[in-house]
Amino acid sequence: MSDPKPSGSRVAVLQHAPHEGPARLALAFERDGFELDVLRLDLGVPVPRSLEGMRALVVLGGSMGVADVGDAKYPFLADEVPLLQKAVAAGFPTLGVCLGAQLLAHAAGAHVYPNELGDPPFVLREVGWGAVHFVRSPADEPVLEGLDPAEMVVHWHGDTFDLPPGATLLASTLQCENQMFRLGKRLFGVQFHPELDAADIATWVEEDAAYVRAALGPTGAARIAADTARYLERQKPHGDRLLDNLVRALVG
Repeated sequence: MSDPKPSGSRVAVLQHAPHEGPARLALAFERDGFELDVLRLDLGVPVPRSLEGMRALVVLGGSMGVADVGDAKYPFLADEVPLLQKAVAAGFPTLGVCLGAQLLAHAAGAHVYPNELGDPPFVLREVGWGAVHFVRSPADEPVLEGLDPAEMVVHWHGDTFDLPPGATLLASTLQCENQMFRLGKRLFGVQFHPELDAADIATWVEEDAAYVRAALGPTGAARIAADTARYLERQKPHGDRLLDNLVRALVG
């Protein structure tokens, strides 16, 4: 039996790490009257086998990657892929953020791999604040309505993905072309993080200190803190607009 159409007000959120929750995305859903059911996969909560009873599915980020599917340390990853494949097949409202975007791309048949640049190639980790450029107009893509052609956002990844077959590219950076995509009408992958607040960013810098140093050097933490003070207050209304647009595209 195929999964049912979206129903009710329950939005299932798959969380992979203690410090990577829905943050301001939760407020965006609440503004539209939807309740989040946050499933702590990292604490052993099982991945749903079906989309039944959900209005939408959200898959958050984490330090693991698609290359870790099948690793005994992350048993939930192998269960997420078939759920996302069901969502793709049904055109079910789905939002993947960072790792979630990579898992969605993978489930839709795209290749996910390290973001390598240069000759010889090296893995470029996008970490901290940087510009993202939207490559479609709001007239064509309502999810981009109210945003500037480029916005400062927080990045936190070392992998990237090819666009899934049939997907539409919505945003890019200079170092990583595929930053945001739409698949069908109601499935979205977002590689960057519009949902974070100052406290979230500070926690990430502390929890991922080694990753920050590897990406940005010994002054990376101070640089992210300074950039957060510089950019966040302006980014918040724009980031909230994008989050609201995404929610309405999913459940409207």
